[in-house]
Formats: sequence, structure tokens, C-alpha cells
Amino acid sequence: MTILRNRFGRHATCALLAVAAALASTTSFAMPRYDGLWSVSIITDKGSCDRGYRYPIRISNGMLENAGSIGFAISGKVAPTGAIKVTLSHGNASATGSGRLAGNAGQGLWSGGDCSGTWSAERRSS
Repeated sequence: MTILRNRFGRHATCALLAVAAALASTTSFAMPRYDGLWSVSIITDKGSCDRGYRYPIRISNGMLENAGSIGFAISGKVAPTGAIKVTLSHGNASATGSGRLAGNAGQGLWSGGDCSGTWSAERRSS
């Protein structure tokens, strides 16, 4: 029984290391394909927020950055699959969003306070 547990433990450890190495190599090659300057349009479908906003966002090594002069904080990242999660904040207001990028475009949903809606994005440059 001990031999079986040791073999299983070694195989499980090797399998976990192989999966971790594969994910690490996939991540390092996949993220830059979304890097660049993006124009993001935010539409309010519900709530008391302004009807629409447009922001420039830069993606660098899969991480999101504010690329404009409007003072807001942004945090988030793009997964190798194109899945994206983001948080925007300005003063004491904040909103979260999620969605997917594919090629030079993307779309998703957002919500914050009593407001919610959709967003779309298009890449302007790499």
C-alpha cells in the first residue's frame, strides 16, 4: 500500500509540474497578442449613469492601463483565452466588467452602483 501511495504521489506531482509548465509557457506566449491601444465604448442600459462613455485603454503584457488623460484607475488583465476582467474607479465610484477579446475586437458586460450595461472594444494599434 505504501509503494502504491508513493508511486501515485510521484505521478501526481509530475503531472502537476507538467501542467504548471504548460500553463506558464502558454501564458507567456498568449498574452502579447492582445497588447496595444484599445478604444472602449461603455453603454449604460440600466441606472442613473450617463448613457455612454469612451475610454482609451492600453494592454501591456496582458495587464490593463489607463491610456488617456481622464483621471480614473483601472486594474485588470486579459487571460490567454481572451477572457477579460476589469475594475474601473474614480473617486469613490467604481465599476467592474468582464467579457472577451478576440482578434481586434471585444465585448462584455459591466456593473457599478445602480448602473449596468455593455461594453465593446476595438484595437487601434499594437
